Amino acid sequence: MASLGNIPQYEKSKSFDIVETYHQLLKEDPDLTMPVAAIEALIELLVQSRAVTVYETLDLVKTQSDYLKSRIPNSISLSAGTDLFQRYMISSLKPSSTGNFDTMRQHLLSNGRLFVSRAKAGREKIATYGRHFVRDGSVVLTHGGSRVVGALLGRAAEASKSGGNVRFKVIYVMNDARSSESKAVVSTLRAKGVPIATISEGAVGYAMGKVNLVIVGAEGVVENGGIISRLGTYQIALLAKAAGKPFYVAAESHKFVRLYPLGQYDLGIDQEVIVFKTEDKEDLGSEEKKFAERTPEIEEKECFATGMDMPKPNTAVDAVDFTPPALVSALITEEGVLTPSAVSEELISVWW
Repeated sequence: MASLGNIPQYEKSKSFDIVETYHQLLKEDPDLTMPVAAIEALIELLVQSRAVTVYETLDLVKTQSDYLKSRIPNSISLSAGTDLFQRYMISSLKPSSTGNFDTMRQHLLSNGRLFVSRAKAGREKIATYGRHFVRDGSVVLTHGGSRVVGALLGRAAEASKSGGNVRFKVIYVMNDARSSESKAVVSTLRAKGVPIATISEGAVGYAMGKVNLVIVGAEGVVENGGIISRLGTYQIALLAKAAGKPFYVAAESHKFVRLYPLGQYDLGIDQEVIVFKTEDKEDLGSEEKKFAERTPEIEEKECFATGMDMPKPNTAVDAVDFTPPALVSALITEEGVLTPSAVSEELISVWW
């Protein structure tokens, strides 16, 4: 079995870079989710490779999937796509009666593309299901840049414009670290005639009394029905629970991931959210720096080498947190509205 440092390449795929391809797909299509982009990158890998056996194909896809995940700081959402595609391959690449591998390979590629198109269409189905949760006169609180939540609220706004009786407002929690994303979401909804109020993250508790429901997206839905989403989602869920307000999650089923975290620090990824420091010169003003320069410093020497080239951990900008299933009222997916406990059943139906 090839290791990450020895990625198998087969003739045409010698120049293929799955990481570069993955990033290029996301750049070309801003509406593409991470799992679907990973699947499309793997399909492109198979198109360019000339593996001649089932084993070579499975080995290539597994090794390249592991390599891709090792190069992305937050690979939870991405791994849902790579794992699902590998499972699909294992069930599809079975010896046929004719024993023609090329026929099986072409069948796999065509069905893989069909899966991608269905995954993209899932967002509109979620919007259709979810818009019924937004009732006349309701106030919805949300945050982040979830495209599926944007589609859901946009569909509810279109229903109002087309003669419906749904008039609602949105309280949007701004993220200073992602101000451009937050402003884009607000502008898009306002352009559709939705009244938007923006608040800071510190005002969520204050605003919760005005809220009728909370709708957020997710980067991953784990086995116990909890979600991994943008940092700050967990505290919003806690406040919604304390205030007795429903907390809904809109997410595509291809984001269901085989992961069972026990808490915030059990996600399997490195995050630089809590960083302890003993000096803060870079955060000081000019006068404060002058005073700090007069303070003697103790020179510290490294006693170990750090020559490994590892992926950078998540910073506060792209960090995520875990919201346990007890705080989730329901999951709105393209398959319908699910309770958190139904997630494990969905995963079992896919994997076993």
